[in-house]
Amino acid sequence: MLKTQVEELLAKALKENKKLFLVNFSITPDNTIKIILDGDEGVNLKDCIAVSRAIEHNLDREEHDFSLEVTSAGAAEPIVMARQYPKNIGRKLVVKTATDSYEGDLTEATEKSITLEWKEREPKPVGKGKVTVQKRKKIAISDIDEAKVKLKF
Repeated sequence: MLKTQVEELLAKALKENKKLFLVNFSITPDNTIKIILDGDEGVNLKDCIAVSRAIEHNLDREEHDFSLEVTSAGAAEPIVMARQYPKNIGRKLVVKTATDSYEGDLTEATEKSITLEWKEREPKPVGKGKVTVQKRKKIAISDIDEAKVKLKF
């Protein structure tokens, strides 16, 4: 019952702000509600507060004892939805598939695939030594096991 109410209130709150989308939603047996949001242009504190209020102010505390946590997807969290890739264009990603691992700059993102670009040293075709070459890899989103933004410090 509580889960259904929260899902309906959450859907209504996200409908009011179409730039936000749900990444994860869970309710534990002790009624701890955890909502993780992301946005096409990121998520700010006001966005989290608005969603939190939209839910909390419409639930009866007399009927349900609950705690509510609304957060944004963290910078170190994996990318889990195709909709998260476009806002990360230009950033360095580490992408793992079932057979390979790639690290490069995200240059393109569609609903079905992403494109990474990076530079790599390879042996010269003729003679000794190495040469730097530009690599490009198009990866289907369905083939991605894990993708994370590589943070620079």
